[in-house]
Amino acid sequence: MASVPSLASSLHQRLADALSAALPEAGAADPLLRRSDRADFQANGMLALAKKLKGNPRELATKVVEGLPAGDLIKDVEVSGPGFLNITITDEAIVRTLAARAADDRLGVPFAEHPGTTVIDYAQPNVAKEMHVGHLRNSVIGDAVVRILEFSGEKVVRRHHIGDWGTQFGMLIQYLIEHPHELDHEGEVSGEEAMSSLNRLYKASRTLFDSDEEFKARARRRVVDLQAGDEETLALWQRFVDESKIYFYSVFDKLDVEIRDEDIVGESGYNDMLAETCRLLEESGVAVRSNGALCVFFDDVKGPDGKPSPLIVQKSDGGFGYAATDLSAIRDRVGNLKADTLLYVVDARQSLHFKMVFETARRAGWLTEDVKAVQLGFGTVLGKDGKPFKTREGETVRLVDLLDEAIDRATAVVREKAQDLTEEQIAERGAQVGIGAVKYADLSTSVSRDYKFDLDQMVSLNGDTSVYLQYAFARIQSILRKAGEARPAAHPELALAPAERALGMHLDQFGELLAEVTASYEPHKLAGYLYQLASLYTTFYAECPVLKAETPEQVENRLFLCDLTARTLRQGMTLLGIRTPEQL
Repeated sequence: MASVPSLASSLHQRLADALSAALPEAGAADPLLRRSDRADFQANGMLALAKKLKGNPRELATKVVEGLPAGDLIKDVEVSGPGFLNITITDEAIVRTLAARAADDRLGVPFAEHPGTTVIDYAQPNVAKEMHVGHLRNSVIGDAVVRILEFSGEKVVRRHHIGDWGTQFGMLIQYLIEHPHELDHEGEVSGEEAMSSLNRLYKASRTLFDSDEEFKARARRRVVDLQAGDEETLALWQRFVDESKIYFYSVFDKLDVEIRDEDIVGESGYNDMLAETCRLLEESGVAVRSNGALCVFFDDVKGPDGKPSPLIVQKSDGGFGYAATDLSAIRDRVGNLKADTLLYVVDARQSLHFKMVFETARRAGWLTEDVKAVQLGFGTVLGKDGKPFKTREGETVRLVDLLDEAIDRATAVVREKAQDLTEEQIAERGAQVGIGAVKYADLSTSVSRDYKFDLDQMVSLNGDTSVYLQYAFARIQSILRKAGEARPAAHPELALAPAERALGMHLDQFGELLAEVTASYEPHKLAGYLYQLASLYTTFYAECPVLKAETPEQVENRLFLCDLTARTLRQGMTLLGIRTPEQL
């Protein structure tokens, strides 16, 4: 089905036509329409236009009003002050537009006019290391952005740039050669068991590396073998990657974030390109040798001593820096994957690095005018004390512990409220509510801001939480179940109560809001819209009896508003990666 124009866009077109008719010499004119607390909308375009043409704005406004068709869309227009138009929409237009949305699986939300290909880099754990609270935001934000972009019709290529290369693998592989049964398992292994054996091996190899000079020398030679592509060494390296994936997938599964094998292209995936990347940069003069290292300099980037602070692509010992890998990834993503947008969901503290990488890629011609590169730099997860989140012992908090605690807290809330739910259902809902609470707290905060991780607040039924939204959805499902023979049906002929109008006008804005969120990569605006929707529904529920409305038609119309609210909540929450249980 074709997309459904919003009330705002229909009204905008009517006003623009009336403006052009009243002032043909102005050409195409913008009525500057916005929502208003004095009416449904206010149009301010007459002021700027009259000023430009040296006319009287109030006279122009009156002329525009005379040219507006009466009836189906506009109920009332008032010329206010120096030439504002305060416009009220008819109840009939609200219900007809919502009915058109309800008839469409996409709720009338259009696809993007010019979809392209976006490569998004997110969820970047490190092989043989535990995932901690710092891995929460890139995974949750990246997953939501993927969902939102795909819903708009964009082709999205996911990339998980895992840390799977580097000098520490020499130490790990050499230790495994000398202790060959350290990663052996009988039968299927859980994520926790996989991480436990990796942790044990890492600590043992690190202790030996620090205390035994001969082992240290063997480990360093093993790094050379790894980089040279020695078969035995690579096979053992692959064991570490595979073991880590068992663990990664168990954590991502708990977080309800889908990670696919083909989307994992770690640092190792660009090894074969590194030497060529450096050669191309040096031959083109984009990078120069400085004290043996291959560097790119920038006029506006200086260190604390005031001297230029370059991007180091290749170290003086011949080793490659992160920049070489990131630049090779850009070459691959633009050249092979044909991306016209590169998105990086990476900690804001790396913003200088990415600024220099993007600028280098532009100088080299790998990022052209047709390709935009954006870092979605996210803020830090803080404890209740406002400081970076740590355990009482000062350790980094394990992500899996955080998620387990959220699920436990949420399960307690569900059990307290549960009616007619089995233990199995309580456990399932507890996981959906707990993980939803963690995701929503993250996604309802602007990406670039820090936020406080407060589980008491996150699993509260009151305030701006996912539980509040999930509860609103479950409440609507309960009403629809109790409706018996009555079915949701739109009745445009009925007058709407103020709470019905407010809810209807907000429902109509869903498509425009999503277009804005898609363009700006700001999931928090979608979270804000959904919270406002649930709040408006709560007011509607309190003020407008649904099943005990005065007439059968009014019952149907209010059920229709309930149903469309539930579908909009579910679609919006799905785009944020949050489940909406039918019962709570």
